[in-house]
Amino acid sequence: MADRTESGQSGQPRQRGGGKPVSRLRVMRTERLTPHMIRVVSGGEGLATFVPNGFTDSYVKVLFPVPGVTYPEPFDLRVIKAELPRELWPKQRTYTVRGYDPVAGELVIDFVYHGEAGLAGPWAASLEPGDEVLVAGPGGGYAPSPQADWHLLVGDEAALPAIAASLEAMPADARVLALLLVENGLEEQPLATKSAAEISWLHRDAGDDLVAAVRALDFPPGTMQGFVHGEAGLVRELRGHLLSERGVPKEALSISGYWRRGRTDEAWRAEKAEFMA
Repeated sequence: MADRTESGQSGQPRQRGGGKPVSRLRVMRTERLTPHMIRVVSGGEGLATFVPNGFTDSYVKVLFPVPGVTYPEPFDLRVIKAELPRELWPKQRTYTVRGYDPVAGELVIDFVYHGEAGLAGPWAASLEPGDEVLVAGPGGGYAPSPQADWHLLVGDEAALPAIAASLEAMPADARVLALLLVENGLEEQPLATKSAAEISWLHRDAGDDLVAAVRALDFPPGTMQGFVHGEAGLVRELRGHLLSERGVPKEALSISGYWRRGRTDEAWRAEKAEFMA
């Protein structure tokens, strides 16, 4: 998962994650869900500052302080940005809230891990119970609408946590088509839902094509609500297909390029508005 283009839908106002209080959490446990997906469960007294927003694509900014820098207390990004030069600001990565349990006092975030490349993946793989996790947010903009006749959920590993949370939130009478692109069969996860969901896993190592799979779908009758997120190139193709060829109203779609192949997170943030226009 990588930084996310923020695009709300279905008349729901998107809540931005930036500018919100920073929650100082502590790692409770970690779990390797698949060879390339790491779950980090955090909590502690700092979770009291986290206020959920009801979106199934709810996300937080995970903050990575620059080693050796002493930041003013309390930890406030606005103060940091006002008082310190940009090169000392904490780096940020955007991640979906996979789960929030106020009774257990747990915030769950799943991280895609591609070895020692990148920032967040290696960090998540190195975490131990008691380590600090800084998050700002949440933001968000999508949740399954009970008014939709059916739902389309499409994405890759970066979108999998939000899609999994959306499946869990679907009412029992919802009709859902979900297409999920992962590297291979080892990256598939059990997905819980009360709905009548048809879940299709596609594998890169087998040459599966997510865009072609969506094009081949027979859309059910009625009003559709769609969630299409993941690698920016795929998302842009699918947006054109859904809007222009299928005639899906723009307000019925939540579409976001979370990352772009061949770009760092910083480079993608700098160009994403133009690329996705």
